[in-house]
This record gives sequence, structure tokens and C-alpha cells, in this order.
Amino acid sequence: MTSENELDPLRHHGDVDATAGLLDFAVNVRLERPPRWLREHLAGALEDLGRYPSAADDLAARTAVAARHGRDPAEVLLLSGAAECFALLPALRPELAAAVHPSFTEPEFALRSAGVPVERVLLPDHRLDPALVPGAADLVVLGNPTNPTSVLHPAEAIRALVRPGRLVVVDEAFSDAVPGEPESLAPHRIPGVLVVRSLTKTWALPGLRAGYALGEPEVLDRLRAPRPHWPLGTLALAAIAACSAPGAVEEAARAAVEIAAERDRFAAELAAVPGIEVAGPARAPFLLLDVHNGAKVRRALRDRGIAVRRGDTFPGLGPDHLRVAVRDPRRNAVLVGALRELLG
Repeated sequence: MTSENELDPLRHHGDVDATAGLLDFAVNVRLERPPRWLREHLAGALEDLGRYPSAADDLAARTAVAARHGRDPAEVLLLSGAAECFALLPALRPELAAAVHPSFTEPEFALRSAGVPVERVLLPDHRLDPALVPGAADLVVLGNPTNPTSVLHPAEAIRALVRPGRLVVVDEAFSDAVPGEPESLAPHRIPGVLVVRSLTKTWALPGLRAGYALGEPEVLDRLRAPRPHWPLGTLALAAIAACSAPGAVEEAARAAVEIAAERDRFAAELAAVPGIEVAGPARAPFLLLDVHNGAKVRRALRDRGIAVRRGDTFPGLGPDHLRVAVRDPRRNAVLVGALRELLG
């Protein structure tokens, strides 16, 4: 197992916290495995592994995504997981990137690793204030809803970041877990905005990697340029098409309503534990906690067989911050009970 101290903080992910045998609140994946219908669909696609994925396969998946969001297939770039898009951002050759934090750290890591200057924009109350973003930034990256704060920024605040010569990259990896997706920019053709979506979290596909970006075709062409041939395998293309179909979208929408209700119950129970402050209003399928002696509590939970995501690897947060995924009532009760014993 990799020690938590061996990693660059910007590269730390919940899977490092959630090792085998632990009750997992660290990884933001909704299900333990894909639903049966999706597993059966992917099993059927195994027959096609004997040939390279074709342009027709790519087009079919892009067409499904485009129909799901009311976009044109030319505005869709399929990704080997949403995080692949962040690794491609240096191909745009930005002169100054602004990374809005606390947020998912992979974009900043990819940009810094490529030698791109990055200025961190720390949101003191976790709410987006466009005035804090440096005017010289020609690339701005933020999450909506934001990992790990669970904050959902107003679409109009994100639109206020748009200006000539700037690309605003909106990581909407958890947007399909927000009932109605009210602040999503995915259905809107906005010059200078690139929306990144993930299918990994809702459909339990971290072992496959599937996502996509929505934006102007010329921007997508620049992102596509450094990629190798066949950047996505046959199963990923099949998964993207299947999870973008109307029936799957409806299933995800129902799940989002259920998760939101359970999240609100979970948040109220956690907030009632002495020594815990729950960041809010939470809109994503996870919660950010400020816990008295959080680092010590996290280790104590691990000794009890429970994994939570450490928060101090997110810029702007400290060792008392923990992120917990929303699970079912039974598992959520286990965590609440353990925290009561440790903090009560």
C-alpha cells in the first residue's frame, strides 16, 4: 500500500484512503459495481474486442452524448475518464492558468507538470466570486458542483468568468447527481466554455474510465491533437453510448433525487455530533466535514475499519477537514455511530 505521505498532495485521491476491507466513504463512486443492464451490455461488446475501435464507433458514442445534452456531435470529445481532459489542457498552451480552490487537484497538477504558470484562487467561503480570478488568466478551471466542498455555483457566476481570449473549464463530474442539473452548462453553447463530464461516479466505472468534454470544435481539435490513435477502447465507447441513452439518463435522474434526500439526512445526523461542522449547503453526493482533531479522528476511524477522504491535500483546507461520500442509510449510520463514540 502507498503511504499517504509518499504522494504529491495534488495527486492524492480517495482510492489511496480506501484500501481493501475498509467500509468506504473515501471514494465518490455511487455503486459498488455497474448495474446489471450495463454489465450485460459491456459483456456483449466483448465480441468486438478483436478489431480496433472505428470512426463509426466514436461517432455513435458522440452522437449519443450530443443527443443527451442537445449539442452537435462535433461539440463532443470522448475521454478516457474525465480526468484525461485535464492532462490534455497543456496542449492549449495557456500563458496563465487560474485554479479555483478548494477543488479537484488533477488539473493543477497536469498544468504545473507541463510548465504552465498556475495561480490559485482560494474561495474563503467556498462560493465563487468572479472578481477573485486574475484578469490575466487565459485558462480558468473550476468544479461545479465542487469536489470536495459539495458547493454548487450559480451558472451566471461561471458565465461572468467568460471573456475574449480565455477558456473556462468547468468540471461537472458530479453534475448528474444533482437533481435537475440546474446550474449545468452542458446544454449551452457558450464560446470560451469547456464542460467536462464523467460517467465513472454514477455508473461505477472507475476500472474502465469513461467521460467526455463539450465545447467548441476548434478547442476540441486542439485537445485531440496530442492523443494517440484509439485513445478509448471498445468497452469505454460502448459504455459512453449506453449511459447517455434516454433510459440511463432517467435512471440517473431518479438516483440523484434519492441521493439528495439521503445526503440531507446524513448531513443533519453528522451536524448533531459534537465537534463536527458540515459545510453547506451541500448539493453533491458527498459532504465536507470540519472535525475537531480531524487527522486523529481519521486514523481512529481507519482502525475501526472505516475509510474517509483526508481533506488537507486540497488547497485551502487543513487536517481537520474530511470528505465523506453519501452511502445508504445503513452504512451512513455506521459512520455516524463511530464518530459519536470518538467525539461524544
